Amino acid sequence: MTIPMTFSAEVAAARLAGAPIVALESTIITHGMPFPQNVETAQIVEQDVRDAGATPATIAVMNGTLHIGLEADELNSLGQAQNVAKLSRADIAACIAMGGNGATTVAATMIAAQLAGISVFATGGIGGVHRGAETSFDISADLHELAQTAVTVVAAGAKAILDLDKTFEVLETLGVPVIAYGQDTLPAFWSATSDMPAPLRMDSAAEIARAQIMRSAMGLSGGQLVCNPIPSDAQIPAEVLAPVIAQALSEADAQNISAKAVTPFLLGRIFELTEGRSLTANIALVRNNARLAAKIAAEMVNQA
Repeated sequence: MTIPMTFSAEVAAARLAGAPIVALESTIITHGMPFPQNVETAQIVEQDVRDAGATPATIAVMNGTLHIGLEADELNSLGQAQNVAKLSRADIAACIAMGGNGATTVAATMIAAQLAGISVFATGGIGGVHRGAETSFDISADLHELAQTAVTVVAAGAKAILDLDKTFEVLETLGVPVIAYGQDTLPAFWSATSDMPAPLRMDSAAEIARAQIMRSAMGLSGGQLVCNPIPSDAQIPAEVLAPVIAQALSEADAQNISAKAVTPFLLGRIFELTEGRSLTANIALVRNNARLAAKIAAEMVNQA
């Protein structure tokens, strides 16, 4: 059986030329913000990748076909689509097989990127261990995907709504390299710094690319997580966020929000409670990650 997969004209040309490509997820479009702001933001992030020297490949499943890169009309259509599935490792194959529509999470985007021969992926923040996971066992598939799929993921750390200490402990257990870019502490999504020391620090895209290439040469499975701090002028200090996150978590618990609905609910409530400031910060960090990912992708091509 062949995988129904198609490439945008821009991505197809980049593949033919051996040019650097950066994968981008699509849940930020379908589950992150309303139309038309979602499409406008996606277009801005794609342009950031181009301006930094690489080709963007926004990934989604549309009518049972895995799209590696979206044409302008496809992006616009996805931005207005209703009832789009949120895909991870467990359901991406089923969605394709059944001819469905789905937006890719971190895990699903990594799978699709590897299928397409793309080594670098930029996102906002990865999923991880949810607070209370010792009783709910709610742990994102993103963590295991990082341990088995050879894609470098550039993020602003794990989403701040998670149990960050447990998230990074699981990554350590799984043998995933966690790299802080340009600093000795791990960023905490909307906040540039935290009290968590970084397992690894790298200060250039060249170093990050070399580390992934070396993993491949050594036969080590999996990718690496690059934690890129949000620009300081866009961050929200952790002490400001803490009570907001606590309130959102309390409301989610009271309303019995669970499974894949948890993260969208929490992010939505935090947006409301911060009067939109969290979304502004989120856009800033995604753009920052896209620019760094493009530089890493270019270095991977140069060092190959």
